[in-house]
Amino acid sequence: MKELIVTTPAFEHEGLIPKQYTGYGVDMSPEIRLSYIDEQAISIAIMMDDMGHIIPAYNHWVIWNIPVMQIIPANIPRGKIVKNLSGAVQGRGYGKHRYRGPKPPLNWSHRYQFNVFVLDCMLSLPTVSRKRNLIQAMEGHILQQAAFVGHYR
Repeated sequence: MKELIVTTPAFEHEGLIPKQYTGYGVDMSPEIRLSYIDEQAISIAIMMDDMGHIIPAYNHWVIWNIPVMQIIPANIPRGKIVKNLSGAVQGRGYGKHRYRGPKPPLNWSHRYQFNVFVLDCMLSLPTVSRKRNLIQAMEGHILQQAAFVGHYR
């Protein structure tokens, strides 16, 4: 089996994140593309963390129960349940039920990591769940995982 590859057309891996995907812009999630998804896949989960925050790996976004697809669309709507993604669930990242893009203090550069997990099940978690709850629920169910990183200043 080939390794999962995760990319975005929004920016290069380790490149600069365009303003529209940040808290200084439209604050929309980027399109995410997956290649070589395991045939046993049932769902996808994503976490986006600020790796430059004083709190290590400060979570900005957590979403799970995304149906298996090669292209996860940009600009996922706000809210706990994402109807256009077959009822995917956005837990609490950055205190919100939505993608919350980079917004470091002006003139500070932060590194943001998007972690994508391919799972062998759908997860049964309450919408108030956070990153730590998702990590616990995924234990033993991760078929594949990959990440991409962007910077913002």
